[in-house]
Amino acid sequence: MSSKPFGVIAGNGRFPVLVLEEARRQGLDVVAIGIKGEASDEIESIAGRTYWITIAELSRLIDILKQERVEEVMLAGQVKHVSIFSSLRPDWKLMKLLASLKEKNTDALIGGVVKLLEEEGIRVVDSTVLLKHLLADAGPMTRRKPSKEEEAEAAYGRRIAAALSGFDIGQSVVISERACVALEAMEGTDAMLRRAATLACGRRLTLVKGSGRRRHMLYDVPVAGPATITVMQETGATMLAVDAGRTLLLDREQMIAAADAALVCIAGYPPHE
Repeated sequence: MSSKPFGVIAGNGRFPVLVLEEARRQGLDVVAIGIKGEASDEIESIAGRTYWITIAELSRLIDILKQERVEEVMLAGQVKHVSIFSSLRPDWKLMKLLASLKEKNTDALIGGVVKLLEEEGIRVVDSTVLLKHLLADAGPMTRRKPSKEEEAEAAYGRRIAAALSGFDIGQSVVISERACVALEAMEGTDAMLRRAATLACGRRLTLVKGSGRRRHMLYDVPVAGPATITVMQETGATMLAVDAGRTLLLDREQMIAAADAALVCIAGYPPHE
């Protein structure tokens, strides 16, 4: 990163908070742009300067970044895909971008914003650049290793997740007894797990999160944390399979401790190319 201020566009969850905390620890000058209705108010107490915009204000985002002399920006935290269908009226720049897209999935939308920012002289950087220590390792990361049945379900689920990534619908799948119970769409992982539990009728579940086939880490990085373990306990999921080196485990030590206490296995596997 350059010595100039850099921007963090903050979505929901712990991801942007952890990014800002690490940036402050390193003494970096950070400008946070929080997405209203998504980012936590906590970012104001961590960032050097904080601005708030709606998801529809693309022009204002660019104006803020230029005003603050930001040349590098990071996208941290999810913005719910359903927000695209909110009642907010897109500004002229976002409307123009939306009109140019053949599809309105995550990759097309955020990819279009990234390209537009680069045309404005603002480079989007690896969203995990400050949090590499939180990326998943290869192999089991919990005391309990996967059973043979869980390994088989993880292998099956990872094939499905890799195929699903080609359609850019969601990142996660739920497997039970080597059958695919649920695919993630706009509802998010937690809601998908709860839906899967109603369909599985008490059967054990395996949760698989894929990173897609993209080779960059600019956006849409798979994330799991202590809250994931809580919902897994609630829904009877006993294993979390993730892509090593491409999945962020937020509050990693706390997450693994919670998994150990719940006898949940977390394991990393080489990403599908």
